Amino acid sequence: MAPTKAPDSSRRSDRSRRAIHDAALALVTEVGYRRTTIEGIAARAGVGKQTIYRWWPSKAAVLMDAFLDLAGRTVEEPGAESGGQAQSGEAAQGIPDTGDLVADLKLVLRATVDELNDPALEAPTRALTAEGIVDAKLGAEFVHKLLDPQLALYVTRLRAAQEAGHVRADVDPRIALELLIGPLMHRWLLRTLPLTHAYADEIVDYAVGGLAPRT
Repeated sequence: MAPTKAPDSSRRSDRSRRAIHDAALALVTEVGYRRTTIEGIAARAGVGKQTIYRWWPSKAAVLMDAFLDLAGRTVEEPGAESGGQAQSGEAAQGIPDTGDLVADLKLVLRATVDELNDPALEAPTRALTAEGIVDAKLGAEFVHKLLDPQLALYVTRLRAAQEAGHVRADVDPRIALELLIGPLMHRWLLRTLPLTHAYADEIVDYAVGGLAPRT
């Protein structure tokens, strides 16, 4: 009689974690952050509540982990484009540096528009962003784990542009990047007008025009 192969506990754990992530993202999309509960996530994922508490200390931790996992999966998908928002491929690769600052920034901001308009990312991103405004701890975690690493890539690219003489030496890259990201997020958060590639291109043209060396 052939020996019985022991169950692979690590694979079972991975499947459970993925089910919990998917359940958390589905619920926050359907009912919002405040009405999403550990009990609801457990029921949707088909696991016990204690399984969730064994891995995460709170609902916020589950959702943050789920969102980061979603962003990573989006990048790994064949043909996926990366951008400056939710967990993007830029975090792994950096912003392109072809020597053409305008073209590089337009590429990144267009990809960011695509991510923000992606239904799979939009709802959980809005939920976490909105809750982070009223929950200082969650907001700080959102910034620390998700936004800061991506914003640092803009700083690196803008500093390279300064060294190449494409951006004024007196420009603060951390402030300059907000000229790019700020308008995009304002239009997306408030839904003032459609978020399009054309708008992303105009933001870059306006911002870089103000950052370029004076003649």
